Amino acid sequence: MSKYLVAVGAALVLAGSGGTAYAHHSFAMYDQAQTRTYTGKLTRYIPGSNHAQLIFELLGPDGKPVPGKDGKPSIWGVETASAIAMARVGVSPKTFPNGTIFTVTLFPLRDGRPFGAMAGTLIRCGMTMPAGGCTKDTGEVLAVENN
Repeated sequence: MSKYLVAVGAALVLAGSGGTAYAHHSFAMYDQAQTRTYTGKLTRYIPGSNHAQLIFELLGPDGKPVPGKDGKPSIWGVETASAIAMARVGVSPKTFPNGTIFTVTLFPLRDGRPFGAMAGTLIRCGMTMPAGGCTKDTGEVLAVENN
């Protein structure tokens, strides 16, 4: 009988933990009714098993930093797929080092903070801003789903 109770207890624990795992993948904090496209220079790549993050300094079409209200460069972040999924499409600390210029389309946070969830498009343009900006025509398009 005790083996039965242990099995039932284990099943209940596993069933209860499924809700938390599923809740992790909620994107309710992002405004999925709008997308924004930004070009930036990578300042930090944060790998993660569930989601990686790209932290970047916003750049204008001329490749110069876009200042925020305080006069300092605007810093944004974007949550991507897992580090493993990103590596499969060519995004890793080795292949996407700090200073890499890229363009990303994201769903912004609902509360207005400078962060978002990748909305499927990431374009890598190298270490210098190409003439005409970092676009599909001037960079390498990396398609990554954020699941």
